[in-house]
Amino acid sequence: MVLFRRPGVSPADRLFRATVFTMAVSVLVITGVIAYELVRNSRLPIEKFGWAFLWGTTWDPVAERFGALPFLYGTLVSSALALLIAVPVGLGVAIFLSELAPRWLSDPAAFMVELLAAIPSVIYGLIGIFVLVPWVRNVLEPALSGTLGFLPLFRGAPYGVGMLTAGLVLATMVVPFIVSVSREILMAVPHSQREAILSLGATRWEMVRVAVLPYARSGIMGSVFLALARALGETMAVTMVIGNRPEIRLSLFEPGYTMAAVIANEFTEATSDLYVQTLIEIGLVLFAVTILVNAVARLLIYSVFTKVEVRE
Repeated sequence: MVLFRRPGVSPADRLFRATVFTMAVSVLVITGVIAYELVRNSRLPIEKFGWAFLWGTTWDPVAERFGALPFLYGTLVSSALALLIAVPVGLGVAIFLSELAPRWLSDPAAFMVELLAAIPSVIYGLIGIFVLVPWVRNVLEPALSGTLGFLPLFRGAPYGVGMLTAGLVLATMVVPFIVSVSREILMAVPHSQREAILSLGATRWEMVRVAVLPYARSGIMGSVFLALARALGETMAVTMVIGNRPEIRLSLFEPGYTMAAVIANEFTEATSDLYVQTLIEIGLVLFAVTILVNAVARLLIYSVFTKVEVRE
C-alpha cells in the first residue's frame, strides 16, 4: 500500500504506521464481529417473529411468546427521564466551573465530579435501594401525587421502586459525563468571544448566553448524547430499583423493565434455544441503538473542536 511505501520513510516508521493502522482497523473489525455474532445467535426469533418482535407486548417464556416493546419502552422512558433531570443540572455545573468559579475551586470540583463516573453501578444501586427508594416512596411520590395527581404520569400507588426511581438513579450516574465534556467544550471557546461581548457592556450571564453557549452548542449536544448512551446501556443500578415488570404503564410510579435488565435477570434462567436467542436479539437491538447514539455524539464533538481550530 502507498501508505506504507512512501519514499524516504524509514523501515521503523513504516512498521509504526502499519502497527497503529492495524490497531485502528481492529476496532472496526471487533465491532463488526460483535454485530455478526449477535445477528447469528438471534436467528430463531428473527425468523419466527420478524419485525413484529419490536412492537410485541407479550413476554411469556412458558408459551415462548416474546415481544420487546415493554423493554424498549422502559429503556427509552427511564433514559429520557434521566436526561430531563441531568441535562439542566450538568450544564449548570459546567457553566459554573468554566465561567464563574475561581481556578482554585474549579479544578478540584471538576476532578470530584469526574470521580463520580468511576463509582461502580452496583454502588449506585445499593444507595438507590436503601436511601432513594424509601425517600421516593414516603416523600417524593406522595408529594407529586398530591400536587400533580391530575396528570397520568403521577398517578398510582407509591411503590418506591419504579420508573421514577430508575430515572433519578440514572440522572445521578450520567451527570458526570455531561459536566466533564461540557466543561471542556466551554473552556475551548476562545477568550476573544467573551472579551468582545463584555466590551460592549454585556453582563456575565449575557456573555454566557450570547457568546459562549451558541458557540459550544454542538459539543454540549455531544455530551448529552454520550450521557444518553450511558443511560441506555446501564444494567445493575437500574435492575435494582426499576421493579422489573414487563408492562407498559403511563405512570412514572409504576415498575418497569429495560433491555439491559431483562438480559441480566433472565439469561441464566433461559431453558430453550428460542428463549436464549430472544434475549440475544434484545442485546442486538440495544447494541444498535447504543452504537448509533455514540456515533452521533462523536460527530458533534468533533465538529465543535474543528470549528474552534478554524476560527482561531
